[in-house]
Amino acid sequence: MGEVEEFAARVRALKTRDGRSYEALGRRLGVSASTLHRYGSGAAVPESFAVVGRLARLCGADAEEVRELEEHWRRADLVRRPPARDGAPTGPPAQDTGPDGPPVQDTGPVGPPAQDGAPPGPEPVVVTPARPRRKPWLVGGAVLAVVALALGAVLLPGRGGEPRHRAAPEAKPVTAPPFTYTVASLWENGCGHTYLADRPPARVGAPPVPADAARWAGALGAVDGGQTLVRISVQGKGASAVVLQGLHVRVVGRAEPLPWAAYRMDEGCGGAVTPRRFTVDLDAPRPLARSVDGYDASGQEGRTIPAVSFPYAVTAAEPEELLVSARTAGCDCRWFLELEWSAEGRSGAVRIGAPDGKAFRTSGRAKGSPVHAYDPAKGLWITGAESGQGG
Repeated sequence: MGEVEEFAARVRALKTRDGRSYEALGRRLGVSASTLHRYGSGAAVPESFAVVGRLARLCGADAEEVRELEEHWRRADLVRRPPARDGAPTGPPAQDTGPDGPPVQDTGPVGPPAQDGAPPGPEPVVVTPARPRRKPWLVGGAVLAVVALALGAVLLPGRGGEPRHRAAPEAKPVTAPPFTYTVASLWENGCGHTYLADRPPARVGAPPVPADAARWAGALGAVDGGQTLVRISVQGKGASAVVLQGLHVRVVGRAEPLPWAAYRMDEGCGGAVTPRRFTVDLDAPRPLARSVDGYDASGQEGRTIPAVSFPYAVTAAEPEELLVSARTAGCDCRWFLELEWSAEGRSGAVRIGAPDGKAFRTSGRAKGSPVHAYDPAKGLWITGAESGQGG
């Protein structure tokens, strides 16, 4: 067993001994459940021993166990971050993305969603072929033209031979966010969802598993019925903390609810744990993302999972997950989220849409439209008598 795996096994042993979930332990330690899961799975090694040391003491470890755990953390840390040789840095030089650096356009999430909060892979390197040398007189002319534009005026002929001036346009640099994020669409409790599709039951296949839902819905041209549930995984690019200041909702299109048939993915399902989340009422004139409690019904006595509101802090080693549940009964809504952030004297906002880059789309159900539930024993959709709006 390698050093990282040995360290991860000891973290898992602490959790097993305590008996609480990663989320429950994370609340006590002030870190996210996904962060602790990454330590326990070996996907990440913490940059300092502080969090794991607190975890050990929270789970009842004695001083000797804490000392041994720290030794295993030190060895795992050396595997992940070997010491520099002859003073050379261990990784590639950091690129300047500050206000004086080159403008970078935010393109949203890149690549497939990360699993269990794991950081996305390296960004592709673009190599620009060398350009042929230009003759000196051409280069000189180009320099003069640039100087003229920099002075903010271009001489154009005017009336009476008098030159007139036109101001050069000002550059508008785009601030690149110091974090990466992925977007995933989910089903309630992993099993409950409704789609609206303009297809009769005979032309709709059996419900997919959640992992294939996007492809299944895309082939039908289906949209979310009544609710869209989204998980946004955010991770910093370095050790410095990025503060997530707020989450805003921007509705970019409203229409009457779609008169399409509703296809339910289940006959009703429930989960032991309802995670805390942000809820959005798309029918409100100005929809807001509101933090609400979750609920854990897995024990003998249910317990509330307290809501956590902004701000959140994320780093490369301390990611965060935001769960957003948006509902509507009265419109066919197209909408985006905007995540506001600040870090090291900079600030900005990132627009977040569906995994395909388009706006999220959620529609209520038109009154009188049919509702279908799948009967696995018969292998066909059964039409219900329910009517009204909503999902």
